[in-house]
Parts: sequence; C-alpha cells; structure tokens
Amino acid sequence: MEIDEEYIDKVKELIKQKNADDVKAQLADLHPADIAELCNDLDLEEARFVYRLLDNETAADVLVEMDEDSRKELLDMLPSETIAKRFVDYMDTDDAVDLMRDLDEDKQEEVLSHIEDIEQAGDIVDLLKYDEDTAGGLMGTEMVTVNENWSMPECLKEMRLQAEELDEIYYVYVIDDEERLRGVFPLKKMITSPSVSKVKHVMKKDPISVHVDTPIDEVVQTIEKYDLVAVPVIDSIGRLVGQITVDDVMDEVREQSERDYQLASGLSQDVETNDNLVRQTSARLPWLLIGMLGGIGNSMILGNFDTTFAAHPEMALYIPLIGGTGGNVGTQSSAIVVQGLANSSLDAKNTFKQVAKEAVVASINATIISLLVYIYNFVRFGAAATVTYSVSISLFAVVMFASIFGTLVPMTLEKLKVDPAIATGPFISITNDIIGMMLYMGITVLLS
Repeated sequence: MEIDEEYIDKVKELIKQKNADDVKAQLADLHPADIAELCNDLDLEEARFVYRLLDNETAADVLVEMDEDSRKELLDMLPSETIAKRFVDYMDTDDAVDLMRDLDEDKQEEVLSHIEDIEQAGDIVDLLKYDEDTAGGLMGTEMVTVNENWSMPECLKEMRLQAEELDEIYYVYVIDDEERLRGVFPLKKMITSPSVSKVKHVMKKDPISVHVDTPIDEVVQTIEKYDLVAVPVIDSIGRLVGQITVDDVMDEVREQSERDYQLASGLSQDVETNDNLVRQTSARLPWLLIGMLGGIGNSMILGNFDTTFAAHPEMALYIPLIGGTGGNVGTQSSAIVVQGLANSSLDAKNTFKQVAKEAVVASINATIISLLVYIYNFVRFGAAATVTYSVSISLFAVVMFASIFGTLVPMTLEKLKVDPAIATGPFISITNDIIGMMLYMGITVLLS
C-alpha cells in the first residue's frame, strides 16, 4: 500500500478519534518499513498510539526502520524497561546496538539491566565497545556455525537448532575447536555428500572475511567486489565473532552518501529538512562565514589595484569569469578524485601520477577556454588592449592551478585520514576564487 498524504491524514483522524480498532485495521497489511514511514510523519503522541497497537516483534522491526531523529525522540520519552522488553528483546544484536547508540550512557545501562536474555545483553555490551564506523560496530552475532569435525548428521541437527532462532540464513560458517573461522559450508553439500563425511572435507576453505577493526567503507568494497550477501567478521586471532549482511551495508552506503553530499554542499553536520531552525542554521553558518571571509579577502586584493582598474576599467567585467571558472574547475577535479577514492579505483599513493594526468587534461581545457576568450576580446577590444591578453593568460593559469589544487587536496586529506569529500565543496571554490584574483591582478599588472 502506498503511504500518501491522504492515507496519513486518514490515520491521523482515526488516532484523533482514539479509534484503535480502525487504526489497527489500517496497519494490518503494511510492511514494518511502511509503518515506519507513516510514524515518521506523525507527531510523537500519534506515533506512540500506533506502537501500542503493534505486537512486540513488529514494533521492534518498525523501530529499526524509522528515521534516526524520529526514533531518538520516541526513545527519549519511553521508559527503559519498555525499550528493553518491547523492542531490544525482539531485535538482532546489530539493530539493538544501533538503537542503544541513540541513548545516553545512563539510559543504556538501565535498558541493559532490563534485558531478560543475559547472553544477548552481553553481546550488546561487547558490540558497543567497537567504533561504530568499523566492522565490529556494524556486525551482528546471529549466524549459523558448525564445527569442522562434525559429521553430516551432527551438522544437520545443529543447523536445525540454530536456525530456529534466526530470521534469515545467509551462510553457514565452519569453525574449529578454538572458534577460528575455517570455511563456509555449502548447503548443496548437505544433500550430495555421504553422511559419514566430515564438514572439513566438503567445506569451502579460506572464505572472504573482514577484521573487527576494518573501516566500513572497506567492508562495503569487499561485499561489492566479491558479490557477497554477507561477510564474516573475525578478531585479531581469527575467531569468528559476527557477520555483516548486505542490508546493513546498504544503509551505511546511503548514510555515507548523504554525509559526503552534505560536506560537498558546505554543511558542517548532518541535517534534515524537518530539523529545527537552530540545527539547520548551525549546520550552514560555518561555511557561510568562511565564504564571507573569503569575499572580504577578495575585496582587499582588488582594492590594492584601484589604479589598474582606473587605467583598464574593462577588467572588472571579467572578475566573475575568473572566479567562477576557477571554482568550477576545482570542484570538477576534486569530485572525480573523491569518487575514485571512494570506489577504490584511485589510490592515494598514486598522487603524483594522478596530478600529472590532471595537468594534461587541464592544459587541454585551459588552452581551449583561453583561446575562445582571446578571440572574443580580440574582436571586442582589439589586439592592442591589455585585457585581450591578460584575461586569456589568467584563465589559462587559473584552470591549471584549480585542476592541480582540486586533485592534490582530496588526495592529501585521504592520506591524513580526513574525509576528502570536504574538498569538493566551498573550501575549493573559496580558495580558487582568491588565488584566481591574485593571478588575474598580477598578470594584468605585468602586462600593463
């Protein structure tokens, strides 16, 4: 069913009338993700009314799918015991950990104390210790494992027992007596192999895995490269401690893309359209202030050349062209590099090679742009005019600088372990604008 405005208004009206039976009927055929979408458009009390009508398992699934900010607001108004027994008890550990990260430390401890399954509580505590941007922080502990020394009947019996506790089975992992990952057990072998065979004789050895400290972007690349639906996570001595599934990775890819886009747009923090005025303002203001300082710096540079403008007033016509071209070229170059770093088609170790390649491309673009502007100014002002030469030479210099600078900065940031996406935004534009003006003024003075 489509969650459109008319449907949302209908549900709101039923909630207003306290008509629980009709609201429940409206929710009956909805997927948890659709109910979550509905709850995102309701206010807190309305969302709370909806949650009371859901069974515990569905309520937990809906909470996982909710928008992070809406979920945090709902959790803040719920008692710790309700969060534990109504939600966490019915969640996989990776989803439970995501939920727990939305709570402050005191409330985390309260929720943990109300979790009935001690083993689950222990798993959550262990996972909370990992950085949320690593494989350990994203993994879940629910999976099917078998021992390499088991026979086929033993293996099948244990798999049945473990499968009862799981919603989905992606892979069956093979471990040794010390719980170290040894392989993956192909389900086809369960049917085709003799019952006397041991697991270690039919398993697929040396499976693709990631370490608990592996950054999330590397996990994403691993799953994409090897076309996996899940990847096992091991600790420093090779013990199997969890797995990361493709649905968790897709959520992370989306969040990372949003973060990179906002960084490139000059937003200093994660912000949504429904965030309050204070948050939206604080996210936008820092780069606007830096841009303002850049503009003041530009005006100070231009103010030192008032005599040059008096002698060649037509120069002022090309200030937007010089600044705009430098910003555009720099943003293009940095965007290509950031994309290459993100998908691993480019390595930060190859900085010199990439800069050299970009310099060749820049020289071609700069020559074409400069030549076109030269022809225009030649027709308009004549061959003797200073502006005819200064604008073309300045454009060539600006395009070359912006291309090389736009390539060098994100690769340097990558080496320094700083998100290179910041280099595709206002930082590049402002820097290129200032440098462009200095080049323009300096070249014009030299030619005058």
